[in-house]
Amino acid sequence: MDLVILERIMESRGDYNQSISVDININCSKNKLWKFISSPGYLNLCHPFCKQNKVIQWDHKKHCDELIYLNGLKYIRYFYKWNEKSGYSLLIGEENNKKSKVIWEIIENNKTKINKTNLKITVFPYFMRKYPKIVSHLPYSLYIRPKLSNYLKSVTKGIKWYLEKKQAVPRNEFGRHSWFS
Repeated sequence: MDLVILERIMESRGDYNQSISVDININCSKNKLWKFISSPGYLNLCHPFCKQNKVIQWDHKKHCDELIYLNGLKYIRYFYKWNEKSGYSLLIGEENNKKSKVIWEIIENNKTKINKTNLKITVFPYFMRKYPKIVSHLPYSLYIRPKLSNYLKSVTKGIKWYLEKKQAVPRNEFGRHSWFS
């Protein structure tokens, strides 16, 4: 099934009712940040829980890759919206299994004369999305939100590390993660 059609179906059903966002300011231009996060295999350089980021297809028509975590978990990332120099949206999860929706946004900070750009990642997790908020609120608030927030902070810190220090991020640099390390 076409990913755009799949996304429209999922949004129309209201499956994604809770989200987690993390953002970070990075000392680089918007163009430099975009060039990095839109390049094939970039997670190999910046993702603290990435064992390997394999390209499946990466061209002007389609972007798809596989993220293999340190613990061996394999997720496929299907990019369905590609907004040149602004960000993208993707679905991520195990092949032939439920997917979480993720939105990456680049916001140029024009308030200062210093080259600073804001990267924001928002995840709409598939965990418990079929349950009403009244049922899912407690486990979501006490377990899922803190775990995903910690994960996203590590990922954004890794991107900042790579772009500012020009060095690959050591694995588990910002602490281990029970889901991915």
